[in-house]
This record gives sequence, C-alpha cells and structure tokens, in this order.
Amino acid sequence: MNDLTKAFVQFFSSLRLTVVLLALSMVLVFVATLAQVEIGIYGVQEKFFRSFFVLAKFPGTDIPFPIMPGGYLVGGFLMINLVSAHLTRFKLSWSKVGIHLTHIGLMVLLLGEFVIGIVQEDFSLRLQEQQTLAYSESFRRNEIALVNKTDALEDEVISIPESFLTKRTPVQHGSMPFQVITRAYYPNANIGLLSSLPEGIDATAMAPNFSTRGIGPRLGISPLPYTYNDQERNLPTAIVELLGTRGSVGTWLVSPMLVAPQPFEYEGESWEIAFRFEREYKPFSVELIELRHDEYAGSNIPKNFSSLVTVRAIDGSEERESLIYMNHPLRYHGFTFYQYQMDSANGFSVLQVVRNPARWLPYVACILITLGLLWQFTYHLGRFAQRRKAN
Repeated sequence: MNDLTKAFVQFFSSLRLTVVLLALSMVLVFVATLAQVEIGIYGVQEKFFRSFFVLAKFPGTDIPFPIMPGGYLVGGFLMINLVSAHLTRFKLSWSKVGIHLTHIGLMVLLLGEFVIGIVQEDFSLRLQEQQTLAYSESFRRNEIALVNKTDALEDEVISIPESFLTKRTPVQHGSMPFQVITRAYYPNANIGLLSSLPEGIDATAMAPNFSTRGIGPRLGISPLPYTYNDQERNLPTAIVELLGTRGSVGTWLVSPMLVAPQPFEYEGESWEIAFRFEREYKPFSVELIELRHDEYAGSNIPKNFSSLVTVRAIDGSEERESLIYMNHPLRYHGFTFYQYQMDSANGFSVLQVVRNPARWLPYVACILITLGLLWQFTYHLGRFAQRRKAN
C-alpha cells in the first residue's frame, strides 16, 4: 500500500471524520427544523435530506449555489466511513459482535432512507360511491394531457410533465401532429370568470391572458405565492400554444382547477387538452361500493371513517372486496391503500395509495441495532459477573 492510498484509507476510516459528519448531521437537522416553518415537511425533505447539497440562489437571480452538504452527501460519507472503519480498525471477535451488528444496522438504515427516497411513490385515489377508477393521482405533481379521441374504442393519451412547462421547453412527440409551446406559467394561481369577479377587483391588474381557444378568454388569472404548507396544494396555471405544420392551432389557458378537459379539432381528428394531477395507471381497478362516516351516539364527534371497495384485475383474473378504515389498510400487488379523507355529504372518499418496495429496510435495521445492543450488553454483563464471582 503506497502512501497516497494509505492516507486515503486513514482519512475515510478516521474517528475524526465520524465526529465531523455527526456534527454536520446535527446542524443539518437544526437548520431544516427552522426551515420547516416556511417550506413545510415535504419541502424540507426534498431540499435538505434528499439532496447532495442544500442550494440557495444569488440575490436577484435564479442561479443556484451550494451553502451546505445535504442529507445524501452526509449519509453517503457516513456509510463509507463505517465500512472503512470496519475493514481497517475493527477485528471480528465475540466481544465485538454487538458493535458489528449495531453498525450494520446503521448502514442498513442509511441505505434504506436513500432507497426509499428514490423508489417510494405516494398518490391519492378519489372515488364517488359506485365509481370505478384504474388510476391514482399525484399529491404534488401535475401534467399536461393531450388526448386523441378520434378512435371510438381507444383514446391515445400523451402526457407532458410539469417540469417542461417550468423550463419553457417546446415539446414535440412522435405521434402528436403539433408542437406544444409554453407561453406563460404560474406555479400557483387562482382563476375565475371575468364576468363574475367580486366588486373592487380590477381585471386589468390580473396577469396577462392571451389565450384564444376554449374557455380561456373568459377567465382571469390571479397569481398566488407558492405555498409550502403541507395542508395546501399549489394549483398552477399555464398558457400553452399548439403549433402545427400549417401554423398556430390556438392558445389555451389550462389549470387543474378546470375539471373538464377542453376539446378541439385538428386535421379531422378530435382532441382534448387538460392540465391535471399526474396520473399513474394500475393493472387493476378500484370501485367504491359504500362509504361510512360513523359518529358517537348523541354527538357530532367522528367515530370511524371506512370505505368498502372492490378491487378487480384488468384481465379479469381476480376480484377482491375489502373494508378500509383507520389502521386497517388494504395491501394489494405491492400497493397499500389507506383511508385518507372523506366527504360523506357529497358521497366521495379519498384513499392514499403508497408503493414502497423498500419499506422493510428500516425494520431490518432496527432489529439489527436492537440485537447488537442486547448482545453487547449481555456479553459484558456476563464478563462482569464472572470477574466479580472470581473475586
């Protein structure tokens, strides 16, 4: 081993690096806790813990620069530090088995957080009674959907992620006979009919609206501050132009607040355009049979919320009925359905749909850490008892 390699190994296996990384972890948690007031739990997770660097922007610009290491970087170095220390400084013996198990548990815990941050998916499924859906919708992400409805038996759906709108990137799909160009984008906005604006609101003070097709020309746009409140949702608005081979097809105002898609014709084909919550289609459908909102007798205090659903495989190979209520989710084909919200007056229930293939890693880590601590305590207690007996 040459001097450079030796110095490299000593650096990554040193106890000083461990102390520095643990100190950085404490600072990261402290700063993130303070930031949670402004950007919410989800914002903190994405900015501080599920990133390699915590970024800020130069004043007056959109140019980012790193201000401190993020959770992935600190956690990654901690993982390397633990592995290096075990390979170079720790020898396998009965007296050290507990330490080895504890450190392996910490490694699994760090690895689990990294994997979960990448693979976990979190969606919602909003169902009316007797309604059946084969897709769920994202809590935070949105998409532009262009649907070719010319075929009476099958729709062709082309979805464009919201990130393309924020970058103002023109989009051309192979099967789409026109290009989608973003003319304006508002991360959070309120829209309303110009004919029914409340008194005292000047329509000219709203954001420019140069849409030419659909319901857009009759709407006003009021940009809102971007919210990081976990109990609220940003509802973006965009103005997009469709550009065909013969020129502009038209300009549409689109927003998730517009529940119904906007239809149009192009070269003899029927199309619809909508800005909607991002969808994830499933190989099965879920039907809401019945919802119940139980209250304690003689009061309006909620006692229980439950949804009776039927899950059917698209190919007809399986059908299953299940009752979903608090602390009693439905697990089906790698998905977990939780009772999330309910509006019994309007007859709809909202289920939270979670897919997390790595959900078992934190449990394995906790078991390993517990076994390691128990082994270390029991082993040293036995040695102490033997020495005391000998004396």
